[in-house]
Amino acid sequence: PRLIEQFWGPETYPARFSRHDMHPGGQSRYEMTGPAGEKSRGYWEFLSVDRPNSFEVLDGFAGDDGEPDSDMPRMRIVFAFEETAEGSRLTATTHFNSLAELEQLVGMGMIEGTKSAMSQIDAVLADLTTLAADLPAHAQQLSDTAVRISRVIRGSVSDVWRAHHDADLLKRWMLGPDGWEMTDVTPPAGAGSAFVYRWAPLGSTEGEPFSIAGEVRASHPENRWVHTERMEGFDGETLNETTLTPVAGGTLLVTVITYESTQMRDAVLSTGMVDGMEASYSRIERILA
Repeated sequence: PRLIEQFWGPETYPARFSRHDMHPGGQSRYEMTGPAGEKSRGYWEFLSVDRPNSFEVLDGFAGDDGEPDSDMPRMRIVFAFEETAEGSRLTATTHFNSLAELEQLVGMGMIEGTKSAMSQIDAVLADLTTLAADLPAHAQQLSDTAVRISRVIRGSVSDVWRAHHDADLLKRWMLGPDGWEMTDVTPPAGAGSAFVYRWAPLGSTEGEPFSIAGEVRASHPENRWVHTERMEGFDGETLNETTLTPVAGGTLLVTVITYESTQMRDAVLSTGMVDGMEASYSRIERILA
């Protein structure tokens, strides 16, 4: 999503993706913001994905809640990629439900908007440093209550998925703060399952044992999982959505965390959470090496 955000949407309407799980049955949700602060929301439903040749989506409008707007037209788009002597060719074929819907969307500026968006791709491809495998975990605020943390991990999608769902592997990399160890773990499984992580201080380290628990809301192996999360002794919980995408150099792991309030989000981020996640992801790489 970090790359798509740099070109998806006209030049004066940058996009922000809150979800992007690119596999058959997966979805993307995004919001474009205009120069006067006006919002336009949309979604994709992935029908097929044939990396790196093509993918097919249902493309539609979304309401203020981010959910599909059934009162607006929905299109089917096939994106096809092929090599050329000078680079690559992208062909996007859009199928409409009726001539009236085609004319409605053309009248809304669809062609001009698409041309403006696609004119930005060359610049994005010229600078792919945002997906470099040697960059640390990066946090980006998506809204007043949501933050996105992303990191390219050196390892296959299968291995990174396993590192997050295998109890023995979790104990080796999810160690908690310095001077602590994971003492017990019930890993996440399928939708509806519960998970628990417990930590305790080592030796002379100060502090009391604590735990984090939650429930899995959705699970698509090696693609995406969604779960709630709450810390022992604290009120409130978060909703965490993680996606895994194969990229050059490893696997792009993206986690979107939605908090109950801005205050809760800021308080958690101020604890050094992202630095702790970076330390953990570095351990995963050493384990998978």
